[in-house]
Amino acid sequence: MATSVLELQNAALSLEGNAGRVNILHDVSLSVVQGETLGLVGPSGSGKSSLLMLMGGLEQATGGSVIALGKDLTGMDEDTLARFRRDSMGVVFQNFHLIPTMTALENVATPLELAGHSDAFVRAEAELEAVGLSHRRDHYPAQLSGGEQQRVALARASAPRPQILLADEPTGNLDETNGAAIVDLLFGLRDKHGATLVLVTHSHTLAERCDRVVRLRDGRVEEKAKQEAAE
Repeated sequence: MATSVLELQNAALSLEGNAGRVNILHDVSLSVVQGETLGLVGPSGSGKSSLLMLMGGLEQATGGSVIALGKDLTGMDEDTLARFRRDSMGVVFQNFHLIPTMTALENVATPLELAGHSDAFVRAEAELEAVGLSHRRDHYPAQLSGGEQQRVALARASAPRPQILLADEPTGNLDETNGAAIVDLLFGLRDKHGATLVLVTHSHTLAERCDRVVRLRDGRVEEKAKQEAAE
């Protein structure tokens, strides 16, 4: 029987807005097993990215529970959550989130250094080579194309060998060619390191590559067959 690495039970998320409290996610119950690739799809504003943020402890559930690798994220303070993400999760965002004053190599190596890895720069070089960017290691984000920046972000996310890899619209800011290359790299890194992958996407093609697809609508989960899942 496959081991569950992410388990949400009646998870809810409410946030304060200008017009008062807004309910974003409602009673979400969902299990993701080890090695699975799960696609989260649905209309804009349906709560896909918010659900991914709950899974990564980047937002705290305001109801229910979020269990990752046997740890209850809802019971952790910010420092503990940050250490847990650093050691166990990789996160890839649509907007790259690279540090502009650091080179590609430094962007990948710095989280490893903070985690206490003495071989941080050796590992960072290997990860940049894996995504085809060893020749750009000394370039700053502003000197890289969007596709290259996302490759650096992938290298940074995969360098610590995370058990869980989360990706929020990883191809959203890229053209079709670069997007396809990033998808191939993302799934290649998952296969290489055996990580569980959860990704948010609007792409039907990307959703079709997932083992399972879950649709969100109005902050609630609807599980659908793969061919029906993406719009």
